[in-house]
Amino acid sequence: MHRTLSDLTARIDRVLKDRVLPVVHTHRTPLEVTVAHLPGEPVPFAEAVRLPFAPTTVGEPWGRAWSTSWFRLRGVVPPEMAGRRIEVLVDLGFRTGGPGFEAEGLVYTPDGIPLKGIEPRNLYVPVADPARGGEVVDLYVEAAANPSIGGSPTTDLGDLDTVPDVLLYRLARAEVAVLEEEVQALALDVQVLHELALQLPVNDPRRERVRAGLERAVDALDVRDVPGTAAAARAELADLLAAPAAPSAHRVSAVGHAHIDSAWMWPVRETIRKCARTFSNVASLADAYPDLRFACSSAQQYAWVQEHHPHVFARIKEKVASGQFVPVGGMWVESDTNLPGGEALARQLVQGRRYFASELGVEEQPEVWLPDSFGYTGAFPQLARLAGARWFLSQKMSWNTTNRFPHHTFWWEGIDGSRVFTHFPPADTYGAKLSGEQLAYGVANFADAGPANRSLLPFGYGDGGGGPTREMMETAHRVADLEGSPRVVVETPAEFFAGAEAEYPQAPVWSGEMYLEFHRGTYTSQLAMKQGNRRTEHLLREAELWAATAAVRAGADYPYEHLDRLWQDTLLLQFHDILPGSSIAWVHREARDTYRRLAGELEALVAGALAAAAGSGDVEVRANAAPHDRDGVPALGAGVAAPAPGAPVVVSREGDAVLLDNGLLRVRVDADGTLGSVRDLVADREVLAPGTSANVLQLHPDQPVRFDAWDVDEFYRHRVREVRSVAALDVDASDPARAEVRVARHDGDSAYVQTIALAAGERRVDLTLDVDWHERETLLKAAFPLAVHAERSTAETQFGHVHRATHTNTSWDAARFEICAHRWLHVAEPGYGVAVVNDSTYGHDVARPGPGDARGAGSTTVRLSLVRAPRYPDPETDQGRHTMRYALVPGAGVDEAVREGYRINLPTRRVRGAGPVEPLVTVEGAVVEAVKLADDRSGDVVVRLYEARGGRGRAVVRPGFACTGASVRDLLEREDPEVAALAPLSDAGDGAVALDLGPFQVVTLRLARA
Repeated sequence: MHRTLSDLTARIDRVLKDRVLPVVHTHRTPLEVTVAHLPGEPVPFAEAVRLPFAPTTVGEPWGRAWSTSWFRLRGVVPPEMAGRRIEVLVDLGFRTGGPGFEAEGLVYTPDGIPLKGIEPRNLYVPVADPARGGEVVDLYVEAAANPSIGGSPTTDLGDLDTVPDVLLYRLARAEVAVLEEEVQALALDVQVLHELALQLPVNDPRRERVRAGLERAVDALDVRDVPGTAAAARAELADLLAAPAAPSAHRVSAVGHAHIDSAWMWPVRETIRKCARTFSNVASLADAYPDLRFACSSAQQYAWVQEHHPHVFARIKEKVASGQFVPVGGMWVESDTNLPGGEALARQLVQGRRYFASELGVEEQPEVWLPDSFGYTGAFPQLARLAGARWFLSQKMSWNTTNRFPHHTFWWEGIDGSRVFTHFPPADTYGAKLSGEQLAYGVANFADAGPANRSLLPFGYGDGGGGPTREMMETAHRVADLEGSPRVVVETPAEFFAGAEAEYPQAPVWSGEMYLEFHRGTYTSQLAMKQGNRRTEHLLREAELWAATAAVRAGADYPYEHLDRLWQDTLLLQFHDILPGSSIAWVHREARDTYRRLAGELEALVAGALAAAAGSGDVEVRANAAPHDRDGVPALGAGVAAPAPGAPVVVSREGDAVLLDNGLLRVRVDADGTLGSVRDLVADREVLAPGTSANVLQLHPDQPVRFDAWDVDEFYRHRVREVRSVAALDVDASDPARAEVRVARHDGDSAYVQTIALAAGERRVDLTLDVDWHERETLLKAAFPLAVHAERSTAETQFGHVHRATHTNTSWDAARFEICAHRWLHVAEPGYGVAVVNDSTYGHDVARPGPGDARGAGSTTVRLSLVRAPRYPDPETDQGRHTMRYALVPGAGVDEAVREGYRINLPTRRVRGAGPVEPLVTVEGAVVEAVKLADDRSGDVVVRLYEARGGRGRAVVRPGFACTGASVRDLLEREDPEVAALAPLSDAGDGAVALDLGPFQVVTLRLARA
């Protein structure tokens, strides 16, 4: 017999698309539709149903971008539908965009109970199964006219102020219909087997048997009576679906999922509604499928639903209790991990886990769940372990553009040596549909095959929400044990991780940060996010420190609830599309407003607490919230500042150049306003590379290939233009303790004012840039060519630092052409180092001289990435005025870099009161990151400290109050013998305690008050 000459694949596709799927629902009967259009922001159900509703019809346009329309659907189930499964179908005018990226709806009963979401590929609302006939249909649909914001160079859809006045959608369907269950099952049978066959090798016996069976099924189907012949067609496929998987088949743990960006191509207010729609869908699906396991992170999203949709929250709690709705991750939001400070990352875990325990009764959160953040700090494994987690999940490293990450299952080791068992789903997605292609790709792509034979696959529509569907659950059942496919079991992440770790305990180790070779522009985009975050983190530190000091010293009330709320607002803004600067204009406009509000509230808390702590009087003292003494003022306390030590600053001229000299440094500002020389008089050496200038503003074209706000591509370095024109150069020598040179520049559409300052007694050059920025698709950097031959740079990260090569010996080194640093970056050769510290900059690059002949030691250039101007998704990114402060610190080691990094971010405050305020604690041998009162409201003092050098050390902690005992706690301030054993305490005399610290070790110390 000759092989068939027909195109079987095309035939199956055609029959499925044009013959079977259109009759999954039959006997469609239109519903009566009325509508009320809201002129502004969304309103609650009770208010919406009081609006005047007017008749409308299918085909009528609705929905200006970001508006809301309420549709009311009414009708009666026809008698001829009796005995059948009945559903309402609603199509709001969906286009080709996926769920979460266009119009969406939430369906309510007449008494305001949310039922489920309506979105592309999920149009149905259950009515009756089976129907009696005559049932009344009365539903409300809150329809959101969310625009589809594509990847065009610019968009006017990202803010209410710029959206066009056009209607985006047309109501396409509102009807009651019969669900033909046998037809639906046939469609799924065919789809699963067809997708399976397409992934099997040509001439594979299983492939040929499946294709032959599919052809028989199509032959058995009468397209004029699909419902009547669907059972016969399915019978041709039954044996094929019953064939079991091979004993050695890979095991896939399928976990329902709906990654919902807390803000991105939509504002936070829309995320709240997305959560309600998605979680309603999940609760409804869980009723129909008891084996569903849905993993959901982000305590913030649960809290939103709890506040705005209590009925949905009650359903969530019900499904959490049944084990179907699984809170995971234990963080407040799925935050960025590169940019938040150490204490903020700790509070992401603390606030998240406290919420899950108190509101959902989930005490254990064994896994951290961050599938979409843009790289992962090496500080994270320790924090995860200190919070009670031991597993970690992501998949974002699959986005690397240069090097393939070598593992999918491995141990991730942090900078301190702590390890978490880690898995990256090899299907390279967190929103799978359980397609044959995805399953096959995951097996073929799995890097650890052999010693390991299982992987996790999150399934469900995500980013914009939607979650798993009944079609996905039915697919999971069909591929649970199917020849030619991996075995698929729907289970929880914890069940997967327990099995994977038991199977592969000797998994390889990846040490240090997981640097994403992509999205490097997020270290710099939306400067206001970076500045707001940095300032707010340090204000929170001050507020907690001084509020705790006022409570202990003066009996003042400690603002527990207020601080919790402020922390939660800050943590939300650290979401991985807000702080990185990759959201629409609306999101960043609101974030800027929030940062201003947070600053105002925190400044008021700080002022009130300092006033209470200092008492009544007219003695001026300086409050020093930094962990190091300053100008005679103790760390974490307030005292009378000592006069500036050392010689006054001498200002002189050398030709057209200005010289500033304080006896420690001699700084030459050349006629073009750049630093022509920085002479370290203590070390007797020049700091700048020969023949170069420093603090030079450099402009690069910045036009990434793919994602504007996200990326800085390597080729930006091919072109550079320096800003050296001088409009004015002024010298201010009026203060002998501090001299300044101000340089004004105009270039293109932007204006710059650079200030170079030298203070008496300081081995530091203070630098400020005020810029009125109006460039487009341009990257501004400040360059410092240094006379240091550094093999590596050292950059502050959370609770420590990380080393990165300055050369490009390997592709991994070359890919790190833009790096993240927090308050400081340090380069050194044996015997001498230089630090660059900053108050709001995260993006940096560090390089040695480019290719070419050389003799002798070379220099190292450190550059700060100051501001960008991407056009998408916010066409006005970073336009306007900005002020940035940074400083050059010659002769610095890591200790000095740490000290100066805190110093530039935590200036002292002038306070009038009765006199000095003694610190609550004095710490030697470690750096204090937080001082606060215990969360349990006992009044005990909690101190978080860490070893900052990267070596072993001994810390001594001396309470400044009557203390009855000290104990080491976990990150949530709980007793944990294993955590306590990591830092055993000993008596250091006079009420002090000592503890031995490992490299970068973080310790939470609880001091009990008498």
